[in-house]
Amino acid sequence: MTHPLIVLAGPTASGKTALALQLAQEFDGEIVSCDSVAVYREMEIGTAKPSREERTLVQHHMIDVAWPDEACTAGDYSRGAREALAGITERGHLPIVAGGTGLYLRALIDGLFPSPPVHPGHRERLRERARTHGAAYVHRLLTRLDPAAAAAIHANDVPKVVRAIEVSLAAKQPLTEQWQKGRDPLTGYRILRLGLEPPRSLLYERINQRAAAMFDRGLIEETERLIERYGPDCRPLTSLGYAEAAAVLRGELTREQAVAQAQQGHRNYAKRQATWFRREPDFHWLKGFGDDRVITEQALQQVSHHLNDNSSS
Repeated sequence: MTHPLIVLAGPTASGKTALALQLAQEFDGEIVSCDSVAVYREMEIGTAKPSREERTLVQHHMIDVAWPDEACTAGDYSRGAREALAGITERGHLPIVAGGTGLYLRALIDGLFPSPPVHPGHRERLRERARTHGAAYVHRLLTRLDPAAAAAIHANDVPKVVRAIEVSLAAKQPLTEQWQKGRDPLTGYRILRLGLEPPRSLLYERINQRAAAMFDRGLIEETERLIERYGPDCRPLTSLGYAEAAAVLRGELTREQAVAQAQQGHRNYAKRQATWFRREPDFHWLKGFGDDRVITEQALQQVSHHLNDNSSS
């Protein structure tokens, strides 16, 4: 017997949270977040997590499951998310995986490959290059080695970029090719994959508004508190928004410059997300925002059909 599973993906600011809530309320569902920064506690403003009120309406999983100074890898996420899926189905509810971190979604559904041994000197040399030449430099190295992995990993996330490069070098093949080997795919579910694809110009307007709103809501102050508690080298603080806020605190950017850089960074990230999910198989694309009434109706119809279709169960 297989259980229905809904996957909702798309770029940042495309309305995934709103649509996931609608689906969960309509079909007695629970939401499994698929976001590599939302897993961290105390990081609220810069993560665009569902609000506390939204989380009281529908049970959410894989949000606030780690402290900022703890590692939460794709493998950690996959294990926790699979446990959440099992609990949701045992309760007779519909699991809805919603988010924009393509690597984590792939780890959840397709499983992970056995990691090859890496050369002990590669990591430190790559980190030194990042320190001396900047994060964008090592990200360009990854782009030459593995364009697909580079599209999925933000340039500011130096630890993930370095890891992808060293694994590719150790195995002498791109990381994304290795993902196809020795995986432990998710079983027992029949999956409906829904992707949000709003018009790019309108999406970018939303992204700009959201990034500016984060600073208005106190992103710099939140970043300052996190730095005081976890230190300036805390890995999640390299993520979009937090990195620019930290630069303001160091006196490297003005607030206006930080907002502009965060807006540009989020727009670039959205483009990479769209590229990543377009390469994934079996997505049903919804040409609009998740909080649009027409798109909501289309999604409700597709989910209803999926739940009533016993031919694949």
